[in-house]
Amino acid sequence: MKPQQAHAHDFDSALHSNGFAGLGNLLTKAQCEEIRGLYDNQENFRTRIDMARHRFGKGEYQYFRYPLPLVVAALRENLYARLVASARAWMTELGLKASFPDQHSDFIEQCRAAGQSRPTPLLLRYRRGDYNCLHQDIYGPIVFPFQVIVALSAAGSEYRGGELLLVEQRPRAQSKGYVIPLNQGEAVAITTRYRPEQGARGIYRVNLRHGVNTIHAGERFTSEVTFMTHNETWR
Repeated sequence: MKPQQAHAHDFDSALHSNGFAGLGNLLTKAQCEEIRGLYDNQENFRTRIDMARHRFGKGEYQYFRYPLPLVVAALRENLYARLVASARAWMTELGLKASFPDQHSDFIEQCRAAGQSRPTPLLLRYRRGDYNCLHQDIYGPIVFPFQVIVALSAAGSEYRGGELLLVEQRPRAQSKGYVIPLNQGEAVAITTRYRPEQGARGIYRVNLRHGVNTIHAGERFTSEVTFMTHNETWR
């Protein structure tokens, strides 16, 4: 379950250059099925979102409640430890004030002190015809610059379509898009909001949004591991 440490330089370079980088397979098939199996038990979740109702797309997702399932909590803790050094470096490059402690539990306390207390890890379900519009997951003034998306369904055999989409919006330039296929158990780290880019006049911010292509057949589950918590009045 721990993120792969091999080729750390390549991972950080890809994350910096593209705004996303693969983390390899983090979950077994059994672990994927365990998380998927939580979906219909409302005791596991604090809120269910109908995306069509909010014009987010079509499909639905649910926010886990505390205490998080053990497999989800372990993923979040281990991934935070893997990403926190890069997060600090990005904030320095971007000239933004942010404090990311070594331990995720300390970061959660920091969020709570700022009024962000609700858990944000998600379990998403898409069926035929469902999709997710391009968006950013911002839950309050404290923002961790990365989040991780983990595929819980097998592309090809359980669903078709439904690729992860990432669109980069450069200042005074055309947008650039990425299509990111994921196998079951595989994970990708993406930027939550923007990444730093070296320009002729110094570092500037490249804005990125993510979404999901239309599901052509079957059913697709993913888990979205986010590290900050949700402000009660945000959005």
